[in-house]
Amino acid sequence: MGRKRQTIFFENKPYISSAYSIGGKKEGDGPLRKWFDMCLNDDTFGEKTWEKAESKMLKTAMTEALRRGGRSVEEAGAMLSGDLLNQLMSSSFMARDMHIPFLGMYGACSTMTESLILGSVLVDGRYSDDVVIGASSHYCTAERQFRMPLEHGNQRPPSAQWTATAAGAMLLSSCGRGEAAEAIDDGSYIELRDVRVEAGTIGKVIDAGVKDANQMGSAMTPAAVDTLLNHMEDTGRDLDHYDLILTGDLGFIGKDIMRDLLEGAGLNKADIETRYDDCGTMIYESQQDVHSGGSGCGCSASTFAGYVYKKMRRGELDRVLIMSTGALLSTISPFQGESIPGIAHAVSLVSE
Repeated sequence: MGRKRQTIFFENKPYISSAYSIGGKKEGDGPLRKWFDMCLNDDTFGEKTWEKAESKMLKTAMTEALRRGGRSVEEAGAMLSGDLLNQLMSSSFMARDMHIPFLGMYGACSTMTESLILGSVLVDGRYSDDVVIGASSHYCTAERQFRMPLEHGNQRPPSAQWTATAAGAMLLSSCGRGEAAEAIDDGSYIELRDVRVEAGTIGKVIDAGVKDANQMGSAMTPAAVDTLLNHMEDTGRDLDHYDLILTGDLGFIGKDIMRDLLEGAGLNKADIETRYDDCGTMIYESQQDVHSGGSGCGCSASTFAGYVYKKMRRGELDRVLIMSTGALLSTISPFQGESIPGIAHAVSLVSE
């Protein structure tokens, strides 16, 4: 394993050997429906509380990722996971039932790539052959904790984002050993590739001074720009090295700001337009009344574990840079007049 400034280069080739993604009812009505492994018919998921439903989603994604990778719960060397709830409630209660050595992760909505980087460090350093990572969020649990209970019927401004009810999990291994082929619509089979974690760029906390909790996209975007520019400097690459560069949770407003800032930094406008996108703008249709798009740990986790991973396995994407973005506010900090710090971590994936 090598390191240059903010970027870790994985020399022993950790692989994503399997993945599993879950979307809620609203997410299942969106454009990424076919890429989810499971879509809920009811966001309670058969549970009595929203919090229990979110924890059940995460546990399901974790166990299914292990099963698809041919590994039992007992064989997993470590589990890294996080969510948005206080004391990582969804992840901790999920881990309580699985009895896998557990590291709780918190980077707000950047948790999935944070877990992916540190999980890859464990595999690359040969501390563990099999590490399962994941993240989750739920619209109803996030609204209850960060804003108001749904029963209040509060209006949301147009700049507000919709916390995705979703979860994603991946099994990281020292070798790629997923399914060799996959059946497609016409009944034939397509040969599947391995997906390798090539490098990870650890982000810095960047505070643009945004104080409005309904402006998450503009609060997180400067951190995403900083991480991307540092990744390019560390690796000596341009945007055209990647088939897709995907931020996690900026939404429509943040995505537009991201494009403007990257163009202002001198990056090629055509590459920005053709190679860059955001999970928060991909996961919902514009007519679904989500205002500025999606957010939450599960937004990028489910998109990475579903859309990105499957596209790379099929050879439709060769090189992808994924960046989850997080707003590091608490339930108290906005009331104390604090601004909203942002963070973004990037992971370079290669399809082989």
